[in-house]
Amino acid sequence: MPAKNIYHSPFVRALQKDGWTITHDPLTVTVEDTNLLVDIGAERLVGAQRGAERIAVEIKSFVSLSAVQDLKEAAGQFWLYELALRASQTEADRLLFLAVRQVVYDAVFVEGVGKLFLQSRSLRLIVFDPGAEEITQWIT
Repeated sequence: MPAKNIYHSPFVRALQKDGWTITHDPLTVTVEDTNLLVDIGAERLVGAQRGAERIAVEIKSFVSLSAVQDLKEAAGQFWLYELALRASQTEADRLLFLAVRQVVYDAVFVEGVGKLFLQSRSLRLIVFDPGAEEITQWIT
């Protein structure tokens, strides 16, 4: 089992504070003979008529020397996991999100190439504050 992200526990607590139940930690998505491990699987009841919302979340730290390299790696992993979820017999209804700290969002996604990326791609973000263990925004 791979090591957990350094912000894994604060993010899990933030997600729980936001009303989500952690169903998988990690969520295994199988495509033929390959198993992919997405950091978190969660669900939240949204009303008796609609049932449950189900999400998968990959947490990214962006702690290398190059934010652009981190963005490339995160985007590639996001798209790979998105394809795997769509192909899955049991997890196809999950909506995939990338979780990043507020400081990362402000530094990478508010301007420059990160902003262009958000505007032109279908990347979904959950922005969180690890100190307060709170979600600050959902970007879909």
